[in-house]
Amino acid sequence: MELNWYTSPEEADDSGGGATFASDVYRLGVLLFELFCSFETLEEKMRAMANLRYRVLPPQLLLKWPKEASFCQLMMHPVPDTRPKMSEVLQSEFLNQSRNSLEEREAALRLREEIEEQELLLDFLLQLQKRKQDIADNLQDTVAFLSSDINEVLHRQSALGQCGNFSIELDKEVSSGTVEDQSDCGSRKRFRPELHAVDMEEHSRSLEECSRTVPSSVVIQESVLSKSSRLMKNFKKLETAYFLARSKLARQVGNPLRSCDQVVKRTTGSAVGTEGSSIDDFALEGHSGRRQGGWMNSFLEGLCRYLSFSQLKVRAELKQCDLLNSSNLVCSVGFDRDNEFFATAGVNKKIKVFEYNMIVNEHRDIHYPVVEMSNKSKLSCISWNSYMKSHIASSDFDGLVQVWDVTRSQVFVEMREHERRVWSVDFSLADPTKLAGSVGTIRTRANVCSVQFQPDSARSIAIGSADHKIYCYDLRNIRAPYCTLVGHTKTVSYVKYVDASTIVSGSTDNSLKLWDLSTNQARVIDNPVQTFTGHTNTKNFVGLSISDGYIATGSETNEVFVYHKAFPMPVLAYKFNVTDPISGQEIDDQSQFISCVCWRGQSSTLLSANSSGNIKVLEMD
Repeated sequence: MELNWYTSPEEADDSGGGATFASDVYRLGVLLFELFCSFETLEEKMRAMANLRYRVLPPQLLLKWPKEASFCQLMMHPVPDTRPKMSEVLQSEFLNQSRNSLEEREAALRLREEIEEQELLLDFLLQLQKRKQDIADNLQDTVAFLSSDINEVLHRQSALGQCGNFSIELDKEVSSGTVEDQSDCGSRKRFRPELHAVDMEEHSRSLEECSRTVPSSVVIQESVLSKSSRLMKNFKKLETAYFLARSKLARQVGNPLRSCDQVVKRTTGSAVGTEGSSIDDFALEGHSGRRQGGWMNSFLEGLCRYLSFSQLKVRAELKQCDLLNSSNLVCSVGFDRDNEFFATAGVNKKIKVFEYNMIVNEHRDIHYPVVEMSNKSKLSCISWNSYMKSHIASSDFDGLVQVWDVTRSQVFVEMREHERRVWSVDFSLADPTKLAGSVGTIRTRANVCSVQFQPDSARSIAIGSADHKIYCYDLRNIRAPYCTLVGHTKTVSYVKYVDASTIVSGSTDNSLKLWDLSTNQARVIDNPVQTFTGHTNTKNFVGLSISDGYIATGSETNEVFVYHKAFPMPVLAYKFNVTDPISGQEIDDQSQFISCVCWRGQSSTLLSANSSGNIKVLEMD
């Protein structure tokens, strides 16, 4: 059918003539007609193509494409010689006009594409410039307040140097007997002849303290060099801690560049000078008469605490006759009210009480407890009463909570409130008659792994839960927690109060977290102040203890780690040595782990035990 449409009149005759250039022009006219004329149905197209043989074109083509319709009729003329030659077709106004329009359209499209590409490039460059400018502005601000802080430290250094020179000159004058007033590192005392010997002795001690507080430049340089390597190893983390402290200041005062002038609150316990001395006052006194850089004191204190100790050394090791017993895992250790005795408890179903000085000062082959009390079940936790020196509470695997009288070696209170293992027990420091578990029943959806009273209140407790959260309850309303801390990804095995508004939590997600309850009044807090990492803890209870800002925890690598609350990386670490009983050589037993730790009050002495029952007294040195 289509072959008939494209057959010219002369080819349709029976003359037997073949295709010619004129017949090709005819076919080109038919093709042009099909291109410009569309049909909805095949029947409609068949009718139109049949009419085309007689050069009858559809009205819509004549109206819409008049030039194209006229050119089609010319190419389909029944007389071959009347049709235009191919050269004439190529040079016709119709084709040339279309070609020019097409070229113009293509050129316009190319121009539009180039404009769009240039706009995209310009937008990218502007966005990049804005981001880099923001970075540059931030960097400029950073450099500005770094310069401000450097100037503040240089000012303090200069002030301390003046105080040091003043002390040295005063020392020379006193030695020559030219002054009547003596300086006790800034504290003035009137000289009296009858007290000459005593005052000179006190003065010598004071100057010795001053020499430690304000050492010579050589000593300072040696000290700085000795600690520089520790700083460089953790430079990135220290940098993060510095900027974190600075950002808190910026939020408080609203202008980071004038922070040193606006923050005037002095941080207690600053390492700048001796407490109570005039050195600290003189160094912190600005030209305007106000104390400056309170936040810097806090950061400096944390930095000094971080660098104060270089190792954990073994001061004593508790040697027991049943050390090789397979069921000698120590689950809990703790010191009594006066830090004279400490107790251990664990899976051997015994509470053993040892005298601390005897363990530390007397070197014996075997250390025996001064008191040993047996329980019917394995023990999970112990807690000394802060008021009654001889009272100690325990919790066990059967859910029993008991209070023991150590002097009588017997139980005098028994509480069977729980149906399953009690992981943790705690006496209130504020009210020694309150024991967690005896003041009420708090229903939780998951297992409770740790509990502790707020240090200055018997009404608030914190709970570490197996559902990865920490709950803070007011015991006057135990239906719902007043605050929930969210951030751990696995079971929270420990919660400890650093102070009334700060909590440290330990989890089997290999981290400890520091929470500040005072900065957020919301019922849910999901932004810990600090996250401490470095130890390994994925499945076991490894212990947690707090002392004067230092945080001790165990590790499943059989190591003890010590952090300071100001920085996320460990300050110190100590690995328990495992000795092969046959060869006597040290081996790496990956099955052993640190099971509990406990500071001796607010001191640098740490009691730690591992899963084999090995107990050591460690000292930060």
